[in-house]
Amino acid sequence: MFVGKEWIIDASGCRADYLRDVNRLRDVFSRVIDELGLQVIGEQMWRQFPMPGGVTGLALLTESHLTCHTYPEFSSATFNLYCCRVRPEWPWCARLEEMLGATEVNIRVVERNVTNTLLTECRVASES
Repeated sequence: MFVGKEWIIDASGCRADYLRDVNRLRDVFSRVIDELGLQVIGEQMWRQFPMPGGVTGLALLTESHLTCHTYPEFSSATFNLYCCRVRPEWPWCARLEEMLGATEVNIRVVERNVTNTLLTECRVASES
């Protein structure tokens, strides 16, 4: 049974100044959320780290979560989107090139599935 889909995105070759810009990263989140019809719960959380650090962002969604971590010193950003409902693919490559200047984007997709069968309990034997 399908219980969710996770997109794990690594973007490199990004502009360092864009990766330090919380408002620009908020715009990336807004595009993902709006274009996929996602629903944010409460306020998004953002943390900007001291130079030369980047930004971490989190949006809690009714569908699960959207996160990002940026590394301006490496011209890189990572994103993670998990949805417990079927959603179309989002054009990560085109959007991150457009919005962050990414020259390379690697996307891994993980489908989460469970079965209705009982799992055996795992136990670790203690050393005596």
